[in-house]
Amino acid sequence: MLRRFAFLLLIVSSILFTTALQAQVTASLVAPETSIQPGRPITVALRLVHEPHWHTYWINAGTGYPTSLTWQLPEGWTASEIQWPAPITIKDATGTITGNGYEGEILLPVTITPPATLKSGESIALRAKAEWLMCKETCIPGQAEVALTLPVSNETPTTDKSVRDTLARLPLPKPPVGWKITATQSTKTITLTLAGSNAPLANPRFFSTDALIQYDESQPVTTTAGSIRLVLPVSPSFEGKPTKLLGVLSYGESAEQRRGLSIDASLTAAPAPTNAPATTSLLPTLLLAFVGGLILNLMPCVFPVLGIKILGFVNQAGSDRRKVTLHGIVFALGVLASFWTLAAVLAVLRAGGSQLGWGFQLQSPAFVFVLAAVMLVFGLNMSGVFEFGLRATAVGSELQSKSGYTGSFFTGILATVVATPCSAPFLAPALGAALALSTAASFAIFTTIAIGLSAPYLLLSIFPGAIKILPRPGAWMETFKQFMAFPLYGTVGYLVWVLAGQLTDTGLLNTLLGLTVIAMAIWLYGRNTAPGSKPARVRFAFIGGAILLGSGALLGWPRAAAPTDIVWEKWSPAAVASAQAEGKTIYVDFTARWCATCQANKRLVFGSDEVKRLFRERRIVTLKGDWTNHDPAITAELAKYGRSAVPFNLIYKPGTTEPIALPELLTPSIVLEALR
Repeated sequence: MLRRFAFLLLIVSSILFTTALQAQVTASLVAPETSIQPGRPITVALRLVHEPHWHTYWINAGTGYPTSLTWQLPEGWTASEIQWPAPITIKDATGTITGNGYEGEILLPVTITPPATLKSGESIALRAKAEWLMCKETCIPGQAEVALTLPVSNETPTTDKSVRDTLARLPLPKPPVGWKITATQSTKTITLTLAGSNAPLANPRFFSTDALIQYDESQPVTTTAGSIRLVLPVSPSFEGKPTKLLGVLSYGESAEQRRGLSIDASLTAAPAPTNAPATTSLLPTLLLAFVGGLILNLMPCVFPVLGIKILGFVNQAGSDRRKVTLHGIVFALGVLASFWTLAAVLAVLRAGGSQLGWGFQLQSPAFVFVLAAVMLVFGLNMSGVFEFGLRATAVGSELQSKSGYTGSFFTGILATVVATPCSAPFLAPALGAALALSTAASFAIFTTIAIGLSAPYLLLSIFPGAIKILPRPGAWMETFKQFMAFPLYGTVGYLVWVLAGQLTDTGLLNTLLGLTVIAMAIWLYGRNTAPGSKPARVRFAFIGGAILLGSGALLGWPRAAAPTDIVWEKWSPAAVASAQAEGKTIYVDFTARWCATCQANKRLVFGSDEVKRLFRERRIVTLKGDWTNHDPAITAELAKYGRSAVPFNLIYKPGTTEPIALPELLTPSIVLEALR
């Protein structure tokens, strides 16, 4: 008897405790209009009244989860999504931001559309189930059945001024006339600029609806005459390549006075700096370009010609030192003309690419991938995997044989033609810089390379006796060439690291595999096109290499994540509990980057349009437990189900406590059947 009494007391205490907590946030339905007209949309709002220091959450909660409404409307009625007021930042006792939400009294409006067949004189009950997460020091799920009964009338309704005025403070759907909104993206930040505003906005803060912006970091604000600029930190957990900045810019002196402006701005790459520091930063690049031009003379196909060309100048000019010097100058002009032509071609290509929206910027994953592939190919060339430019030494031989200054000029052109393909790896970094900088800077870089290439010729034409001190060509040159391949491989590694911050895990894996296939194409070409190879082998190398090269480029080409792609949130027991309290279906994927089966499942199943459509339509909560690095919580969770390896996938269905465990090898049909 005593045990029964204690058990009953425990139940009553739990009910009273839950009821007391529920009272921290009270919910009701209100409407600014006092009646309904047939076929005319009306606004109905969920009113939440919070006790002091308690809060609920916005659509992108940061932590927690947003308030939701599940309607039970009469047949023929429709309800829109919640129209969210401008939120505030939620802070704990230490002042640390913990989420985005609301305090005090808040109205969450919804547009209800009745059928046109309503009859005047009827009374309609609008019912919904409201669910929220209310937090103070602790967080408790809350819910309430809310209802509002309104009469149907053909007359103009009267309005509730307090409700109407509150709803009038919803975020503006578009900026006022004369305002201009732009959003530019760099590697880790997005700069939001509002121009045209004469009055500064008090305490502006941007809230991202798609979690692109890290919710708990500061947003530095710069206010100038007629403009406001916010620097927004990009969330490191955001997957895919964003194309728009979506959210609300909230502003106001206090929480009660907060207003909002809806932001829907296309993202553009941040422009290259044009101020004085940019000019200063060009000097190291020019120095490297000059050194690179000098190094071109050390390549096996260029260096042996160096002394011969100078002796040719001397022979053509006899013993006249002045004529020897002029030949050297004319030769240098030939080199300069060649590099200026190359710079002009690149400028035209870049201008054409810009018109097509192909901005050669390191923020473009496609450009970074192409640059990494080019660096890889040049590095393999330096390592001796293949040779190109062997026929270039014979190009222009007739022009070179001409006597006088014309011959010297075209000898300079020939030196460029020979040096460019034979030593193209040293031009690749300059090419990358030239494409990323302005046209004027590009010409400066290529001019400096030309000066570096022609400098030894000029010096030796002025001091021809110095030919005797040049080191003789030998095996050391091939060793030097192969050694210089490793800086290029390091550059490839750096570019892949850049891509790691721009692509999803699957996209980065595809890029690495694509670069591997490209390397295989180069190996096949070099293996079968050595001097003396039979024509059949050469044809096989060209055809097979082209197929592999195209396949590698297609496999590794970076692709932007589709808007319907599944967005994964970080798994935790708390995240599962929160989603279960909300009554949603949960899909948990325990995975690791080193798990090949996991990557196969991701490509086969989560790349399926049917699976993505079902996840989107049912608003399934997707959680990813990343076990790439040791995580005790994931290890313990796997052990609960007798597992010690990944992949491991679970499905939690509403109203059930135990999840469904899926097999290791997945197919779209297995996942669809388990969800249905």
